[in-house]
Amino acid sequence: MHETALVRNLIHRVEQLCADEEAERVVEVAVWLGALCHMSSEHFTDHFRQEASGTCADQAHLRIETSDDINHPNAQDVLLQSLELETESGAGP
Repeated sequence: MHETALVRNLIHRVEQLCADEEAERVVEVAVWLGALCHMSSEHFTDHFRQEASGTCADQAHLRIETSDDINHPNAQDVLLQSLELETESGAGP
């Protein structure tokens, strides 16, 4: 399924960034949903929660921006905009 693959790839990238920054957990994930990615915010949230279960992003707050521009170069994509990570010394960028 296209949606599952998109979200699974996103979670994999989030886990890699978490490891690179030696973060304990992800506090917030901000994503952008292209107009042609075939997912509503609710649908994305369902997939995200399922794929993030047991990972560093398990309890992350989601901030989702949706686009209605079908001509945008990334209209078929889900883009990671930002992460807020928690490290041993507290929240980080």
